[in-house]
Amino acid sequence: MRIIPTLFLALLAACSQTAPTSEKAPAATTQPSAALPLMIQGAKGTHRFTVETALTADEQAQGLMFRKSLDADGGMLFPMNPPRIASFWMKNTVIPLDMLFIRTDGSIAFIAANTEPYSREPVSAGVPVIAVLELRGGRAAELGIAEGDRVSWGRCADPAGKSRPGVDFCPTQAR
Repeated sequence: MRIIPTLFLALLAACSQTAPTSEKAPAATTQPSAALPLMIQGAKGTHRFTVETALTADEQAQGLMFRKSLDADGGMLFPMNPPRIASFWMKNTVIPLDMLFIRTDGSIAFIAANTEPYSREPVSAGVPVIAVLELRGGRAAELGIAEGDRVSWGRCADPAGKSRPGVDFCPTQAR
């Protein structure tokens, strides 16, 4: 007779509700993509970063979700080929981020500073961009990075640095 209550408890535990798998952090979040040198030049100087790249649709969908920290000079770059009006949100993103929307000439079109974690509110520059760069929240202001500053990455940011094939971005000089 004791087996029936034990069996009932085991079945009850097995049927208990858990969070949907889409809301859990996938194992891939612990494996960053290849590092890429990135440089921002502006009135306040030159700033160098080592960023991850989100090239595939899956990498771009995952982004920095579930990350609990981000290095001061780290981040994630989302290249857009072809350039397009990009819209991002912070669903499942634990930390605030600065989102820098980069025009095809390499200039920063818009900075969404300290975006709110977990927000489903879309963030966009409203203009076509070649990439979006996500940095630790508040970092752009700390360094004096501003709209109009110029961004390059890959071998264009560090000729001796590492690069992924087809990812280098060397904007033309301002006229």
